[in-house]
Amino acid sequence: MKLHQRIIAFSELGRFMGQFTESHFSKKETVAYNELFFQQLADEITHAKHYNPWFTLDNLMLAFQSWSESLTLDNLTYWTGNYNFTNDNKPKTIGLIMAGNIPLVGFHDLLSVLITGNKALVKLASNDKKILPILIQYLIKIEPEFCNMVEFTEEKLTNFEAVIATGSNNSARYFEYYFGKYPNIIRKNRNSVAVLTGKETEEELTLLANDIFQYFGLGCRSVSKIFVPKNYNFDQFFKAIDTYKNLLNYKKYSNNYDYNKAVYLMSLFPILDNGFLLLKEDFSYTSPIATLFYEYYDTLAELAIKLSANSEQLQCIVSSEKIQYAIPFGSTQSPDLWDYADGIDTIDFLLKLT
Repeated sequence: MKLHQRIIAFSELGRFMGQFTESHFSKKETVAYNELFFQQLADEITHAKHYNPWFTLDNLMLAFQSWSESLTLDNLTYWTGNYNFTNDNKPKTIGLIMAGNIPLVGFHDLLSVLITGNKALVKLASNDKKILPILIQYLIKIEPEFCNMVEFTEEKLTNFEAVIATGSNNSARYFEYYFGKYPNIIRKNRNSVAVLTGKETEEELTLLANDIFQYFGLGCRSVSKIFVPKNYNFDQFFKAIDTYKNLLNYKKYSNNYDYNKAVYLMSLFPILDNGFLLLKEDFSYTSPIATLFYEYYDTLAELAIKLSANSEQLQCIVSSEKIQYAIPFGSTQSPDLWDYADGIDTIDFLLKLT
């Protein structure tokens, strides 16, 4: 199968996924094979919260919107055009161990394996086993040559030549023990931060709210900590994020909010509380659900040095200031195809396998 065939197939998949970006799913006559797959996927999206309560309809639609916007002919062509693809290499079998913290979190790894002409041996997270197989069935219908290129398994991975595994710091130690002798990409916990100066506009802070609360803050691209100058006034920040107060309507989020608040109060930790988000001063980057850590800084120059020194713990830095690798407010959950997790170029890794 030629590269252009793979690109066309994934662009068709993107068009198919684009029908599920609003709560009233929009079935389009121009999308191929809807009669086979539209209702099947619609049912799985609707019922997803029953097997993973964090997979709300809003979060699934957000994931589908992001991917439908990424999987276009232009994006796929531009992305792959930065590499030297050949058809000479024998396809390798790549073991993929996926996380299940947010919907379709492992899709980029699977896309990377397949777009490079390799085979994927996929172990899905226990709470995210329903949706991705349907998307692969659709992809195979579009391009039947994908039929023997994807295998899902619940068993221990065997008969592979490289591994891409994503998990916690604890599971990463397990991955390194078992897969260390193979070419691998092993991802650990990372967090995202925002750097504020107090000069942000209301619009910027509203966009920051998306970076904090989308997917309930469960992703590595979710902002879990903010850096603020001394004497920072949090009133404008709290006003801007008030659009997310309905998060308390979700039981699992509200349970975390209540639990963490009780722990902090019993421990006599000083906190700021707007009724649905707890702000706690803390040096750590990893904050619990419904909690946002904050830390004061003296100068942006000193903070930039600190962030650079801790780069292996960070996924995204959000700021309007000229800080290395900083991205705009509101953009953490909409990465481009060429924005690689942990800064590791997955395509380059796969193309260099011998």
